[in-house]
Amino acid sequence: MFAWLISAYHTGTQLCSICSGAFVLAHAELLDGRKCTTHWSRTDELQQVYPNTQVQGDCLFVHDQGIYTSAGITSGIDLSLAIVEKNWGPYVASKIAKELVVYIRRNSDHHQKSVYLDFREHFNTSIHKVQDWLIFHPDKKNTLDRLSRRFGMSERNLTRQFKTSTGLTIRQYATLIKLEYAKSLLKNPDNTVSSIVLQCGFHDAGQLRRLWKKHFGISPSQSRSVN
Repeated sequence: MFAWLISAYHTGTQLCSICSGAFVLAHAELLDGRKCTTHWSRTDELQQVYPNTQVQGDCLFVHDQGIYTSAGITSGIDLSLAIVEKNWGPYVASKIAKELVVYIRRNSDHHQKSVYLDFREHFNTSIHKVQDWLIFHPDKKNTLDRLSRRFGMSERNLTRQFKTSTGLTIRQYATLIKLEYAKSLLKNPDNTVSSIVLQCGFHDAGQLRRLWKKHFGISPSQSRSVN
């Protein structure tokens, strides 16, 4: 098994371990000189038995030179979602997280910003549901009146709770969602500006261009050429 792991890694395969599975990678000398982690109750043991490793405590998972290690069983879910996000983007990762009924938790050294993942470090489940709706229905006319009726809250209470929980108004958050989704759609050359407007719920192409310019400093067409 160890020979297979070593061969797989050196031929370009990315390796992942969950919980104490890090000991297997360490025994194969694949963690020598690399940052790694394992279950909190065995981090000291991993460092002592394999002194060439650089064991990290107090983190969900670690990635170093194509090798991922996670702190525990549930942290393996966090790790998996991070890999999905890295390869297929935060929108896909957020959809999978919703299906799993989990919220994406980032590792302590993960600084990449994403509207799908940020603004959720609160415990207001009602507002989480509103955020989920806005994320998965950007094309809908999500007016304050419709949202308040859908989620059984008064407009005033919904407005107050949303701002308190996320730090943003509903309109600000919805705009960021639309722009982020538009950004992902723009990467596909088959998507025209008109089709993106419809899929993201913008009023028209003019609104999309104005908001894009305001947030990114360039036009959608310029962004497409950069990508």
